[in-house]
Amino acid sequence: MPESTLAGYLQEKYAKEKWGRIGFQKRAGVVAPLFSLYSSRSVGIGEFDDLRLLVDWCAKTGNSIIQLLPLNECGPTFCPYDSVSSFALEPSYLALRLLPAAKSKEIQRKIEDMKQRYPGGRPQVDYGIKQAKVNLLREMYLEENLNEAQGFADFVEENQYWLGDFGLYMVLKSHHGLRPWHEWQPEYRDHDDAALEAFYKEHEREVVFHIWLQWQLYKQLKQVKDYAASKGVFIKGDLPILVSRDSADVWAHPEFFKLEFAAGAPADMYCAKGQRWGMPTYNWDSIAADGYYYLKEKLRYAQNFYDLLRIDHVVGLFRIWSIRYNDPAENQGLYGFFDPYDENRWEEQGRRLLSLILDNTRMLLCAEDLGTIPRSCTKTLEELGIPGNDVQRWTKEWEKQHDFLKPEEYRRLSVAMLSTHDTTNWAAWWENEAGTVDQGLFMRWCAQRGINYDGVKERLFDFSRCRHGRLRWLESLATPDMLADIFGKRQEELKDFIGLYQNSYHEKEKLWALLKLRGAMREKCDAAILEAALRYTLQSQAIFCVQLITDWLYLADAFEGDAYQYRINTPGTTSLANWSLTMPLSLEELLKHKIVRHIRDMVAQSGRNPTP
Repeated sequence: MPESTLAGYLQEKYAKEKWGRIGFQKRAGVVAPLFSLYSSRSVGIGEFDDLRLLVDWCAKTGNSIIQLLPLNECGPTFCPYDSVSSFALEPSYLALRLLPAAKSKEIQRKIEDMKQRYPGGRPQVDYGIKQAKVNLLREMYLEENLNEAQGFADFVEENQYWLGDFGLYMVLKSHHGLRPWHEWQPEYRDHDDAALEAFYKEHEREVVFHIWLQWQLYKQLKQVKDYAASKGVFIKGDLPILVSRDSADVWAHPEFFKLEFAAGAPADMYCAKGQRWGMPTYNWDSIAADGYYYLKEKLRYAQNFYDLLRIDHVVGLFRIWSIRYNDPAENQGLYGFFDPYDENRWEEQGRRLLSLILDNTRMLLCAEDLGTIPRSCTKTLEELGIPGNDVQRWTKEWEKQHDFLKPEEYRRLSVAMLSTHDTTNWAAWWENEAGTVDQGLFMRWCAQRGINYDGVKERLFDFSRCRHGRLRWLESLATPDMLADIFGKRQEELKDFIGLYQNSYHEKEKLWALLKLRGAMREKCDAAILEAALRYTLQSQAIFCVQLITDWLYLADAFEGDAYQYRINTPGTTSLANWSLTMPLSLEELLKHKIVRHIRDMVAQSGRNPTP
């Protein structure tokens, strides 16, 4: 689509003012979890100041969007989507060397000792770094005279909605041996004002420490946004739709949440039992009765740091999968229901909330709209001017042709990408998942139909090529008729099985042809295959094309062994491997790498390099 036509299209949308601020042009970018990055200056984990190097890399490669995962303070699992506050930032990301107290030689020595104990570049982050940093930050805080700290009083005043509650929550949690707030002494759990006031007076210095710490984080991240702006790079933040059950938000405002439920997702072809995330769902009626102040304040604070904002699981604003909190954990998301229960309410609720968000922020909104999405959600996003996500492996015509969409068939109003933080990287998908079905889902469907899975599996799947819980069809299984014969049932009885087969059988061969790769299809991914896949999405008509940093780095042959191990998160699992992956190259190495010029050429050839 010509740029002039694209501008006219976007100027008709409800979000036209936000588009005017960002610009009516196609852009490319990178998704980079901060914990996965490191530089020669990092102490144990990627730090806010390291993002300046990523900004420089984007400026050199023609990318103009950096998309980050949530930077909110994490709980014990360090999952950025299960944060202990919708506002507070994660202390691990603070660059200690930039604080005034770091001028002390004693503090410098301690920072260097910490750096030796938690070096950058290990395969995974050691989150022991958080407590080590917090301990040293307490020492640095004690050296600070807050009466002379320029800007501190203004920061406290401007953020009084959440800041005091957060500081008090953190100290109360420590006081109760880190137990969740609903297990605290009743007077603290239930907000007895006199008890809380007395506790604050007794522990004021420690409460103010957490407030001071958030001030330091605020200043460093705000400076990153300013630096990015000077380089023509936009920062795209992430607003998790939910917050941890054990969080400052839920403790301070329990009336805003339905604590008898846990949010999740229904079963699908990738998660056989669905997902149970554990966070409580929102009581929107209660939030509305308070004038949506809670939501407005989240947006107000976030726009200090971000130009664009990703709304995680946007369909949850329309309806969310709710699971009874006391349902056995092993059931995961199997026995939930959609809230609101009445499907006729979904569009009105989603449109109201998204319009409210647009009316109360300068940031351009983008939406994560993956999974089973009702038409009302897709329609509302398009009408408001909010891009969704088009992930190549799922961007298909599912009903008739069962094939991948061509670049010109992608949604104009979308963010095209090869992978997300919740999927395998593209190389791992190609080698292990393309052309396969989920074993757990297939077995469950067989059990529901009274089909003996063990009796049919050898006639359906090539087990010499099955890995990581994925089943690959036998090459000889060339038609749906053969599937029906093996099951001993009519095709009419097997529509879901046949749909699964039609959308996955020879999936790799179909994509190979669309990528216009030469020669016989190769099972093992290499840089040439991945480059073709990247170019495919870059050439799409999607307004943004933002790639996971691991997919960009596969062009550099930077990863060794099974690509499956290089994933950021495996949904529905709790593991030390989740949210801890570290890139194989430092940011300085990345800036100097020969792929910089190659990526710049790819971006330029796609017409996504920004104009001044």
